Amino acid sequence: MENKNQEIINKTVNYVKSVLLGESSGHDWWHIYRVWRLARDIAEKESADLFIVELAALLHDIADWKFTNGDEEVGPKLAREWLEQLEVNENDIYHITEIIKDLSYKGAKVQTSMKTLEGKVVQDADRLDAMGAIGIARCFAYGGHKGREIYNPEIKPQLHESADAYKSNKSPSINHFYEKLLLIKDLINTESAKAIAQERHEFMERFLNEFYYETSLSPIKLS
Repeated sequence: MENKNQEIINKTVNYVKSVLLGESSGHDWWHIYRVWRLARDIAEKESADLFIVELAALLHDIADWKFTNGDEEVGPKLAREWLEQLEVNENDIYHITEIIKDLSYKGAKVQTSMKTLEGKVVQDADRLDAMGAIGIARCFAYGGHKGREIYNPEIKPQLHESADAYKSNKSPSINHFYEKLLLIKDLINTESAKAIAQERHEFMERFLNEFYYETSLSPIKLS
């Protein structure tokens, strides 16, 4: 069984890499790779099911809602079709696709809690990759991909009340720090990920301080 599981993981690595390698918005193969490796490390420390964690991490952005006109069903559907081809058992497929369905951040005031330890592990790994130096890089990559301004002091951040409001948001990239990135630290599920989140959070705060210093502008204040 162990050899079969590893074969499934290896095939999934090749599949995801073939789909996402070279993607330019920050949701590319290397994002997947980092989340996969982080999720494995956290799973081992938290004694989670490694097979479930690895497949959910590898497939979590196979069709992110940001690139499917907001449709959150496409990603789980493609993941299910792939796993069925590999003859993964139905209980595992259901578990993995539920993780993918519930994974994404959907707004500051929207609950996105995970039902299982494996889901919490993958969610933490994905959120850690939205923090720190790599999170900053991905924030601006995505903003550029969507044609957003870097910063506009006349446009204030919003703490979105609903997933629809978050999805339709088109504010400048700097606002994203206040609408998501700086909030992640307090949303981390596992003890194993909390120390990493704290370190990356502090790095983002230092970046923002330098940004405002260089632009001679005061930090954004949320109303």
